[in-house]
Amino acid sequence: MSDARSSSSSDADFASIATTQQNGGRSPISDDGSQTMSPARTPEPSRHWRDVFWLGIFTVHLIGLAFVLSVLGINRFKKADRLNIDRYTNRILENQAGLTETYWPLYAVAGGVGTVLGWVWLSLLGSRANQMMKVSVHILTTYLAVISVLCFWGEQIFWGIAFAIGAGLQFLYVVSVIDRLPFSMLVLQKAVKMVWSLPEVMRVAYAFTVIMLLWMVIWSFGAAGVVASSMGDGGRWWLLVVLSVSLFWTGAVLCNTVHVIVSGMVFLVLIHGGREAASMPPKPLTKSLRYAVTTSFGSICYGSLFTAAIRTLRWEIRGFRSKIGNNECLLCCVDFLFHLVETLVRFFNKYAYVQIAVYGKSFNRSARDAWELFQSTGVEALIAYDCSGAVLLMGTILGGLVTGTCSGTWAWFKASDRVIMVGSTAMLMGMILVGLAMVVVESAVTSIYICYAEDPLLINRWDAEFFNQMSEALHQRLQHRSARAREVLTHNRFNSISV
Repeated sequence: MSDARSSSSSDADFASIATTQQNGGRSPISDDGSQTMSPARTPEPSRHWRDVFWLGIFTVHLIGLAFVLSVLGINRFKKADRLNIDRYTNRILENQAGLTETYWPLYAVAGGVGTVLGWVWLSLLGSRANQMMKVSVHILTTYLAVISVLCFWGEQIFWGIAFAIGAGLQFLYVVSVIDRLPFSMLVLQKAVKMVWSLPEVMRVAYAFTVIMLLWMVIWSFGAAGVVASSMGDGGRWWLLVVLSVSLFWTGAVLCNTVHVIVSGMVFLVLIHGGREAASMPPKPLTKSLRYAVTTSFGSICYGSLFTAAIRTLRWEIRGFRSKIGNNECLLCCVDFLFHLVETLVRFFNKYAYVQIAVYGKSFNRSARDAWELFQSTGVEALIAYDCSGAVLLMGTILGGLVTGTCSGTWAWFKASDRVIMVGSTAMLMGMILVGLAMVVVESAVTSIYICYAEDPLLINRWDAEFFNQMSEALHQRLQHRSARAREVLTHNRFNSISV
């Protein structure tokens, strides 16, 4: 691939992997599963910077937002309208103003609870991961329903309806994928096994959680200033929505940076046959970290804007599509959305981050290459069947809900008219912090699928039993697709004869 040629790593092992990709898309593995990659290391040119425009946009956005947040927070810190900003909002004054320090501690609770939940989840990966994932799947619906009831009780009708709809969608999704959960749990267990054997990647997650917390100190300071401002509810909500979108993008960038770092590390471990293999390059984590925060950071910023939303929409449509039945009108509409989302997935998918980590390509090129690799090998059928990413997302949402509940409960006693504002933004903070823990496992999952598509023997050498289970599942999914295709073809022929 030309992009791989122009972006070979300074590390020879990354470079040799890229060369292998150019020469046929498979790693040179012998019949017995042993690695035949040449250990020779030769100097290679540095990687090229990718998606620099988006790197600039993200940097400018971060600097500008930090200034705005500081102004919003300082304006209400210890003195109302310290910077005399209220004169610009005198036409939308509706409520009595508060002070930043009134609400800032509520966000401190959100940061603390979210951090504790994320770190506890990471610490329990090795021994209780399967149970925690099952809890995430089965408890989330109940939790959403309970919050919905509490919102109705507090006369927050809009939010009560919103959480009730969320509970209903979650229940329908779990019902639609209940048969896929055993395989998804198997994949997650193996991913946990992989990351648990790499303690350095766990430390990366801890470090990035601290970095996220530092940014949240500034963000929550400005958000507290907005909540305390003298603007009406409409003005405050609009400002909080803008700030929340910014926080989501920043959190996604940090999560995907961890994704790239961990993916590069896991890919190397699978390629070389183990962390302690003699052919493993020195300080692989350091190299992966350097690439992620320099040459590939623009690609991470770009992909973080769209990937999460498109991926979530794809899960929901797939689950709904499988339960429609014979309603042809509804099926036609859903199929249109399905094919539209599938087209977007070709350009925005989480597997791009593995290609970015290993080959240093741009985001769109990485996403296309990963998807073409899956489609050419048939592994896309297995990925479509797997819902491990959705299970991890459920855990992330549950962590965010717990965080939002803790902050919202305190806000109820401190300032009952600000409960929803504080609770919803605290929930977002909790989701990001817990998501930083979840992304470690998700990175291992994506790397496993990329390696299986590149050369299944890499997985066979790492875990022969898991390789057999994946191969059997892939065979079943391909047979299922063939049967459905024949059924559709037969149905169309029958309709044409009838007409």
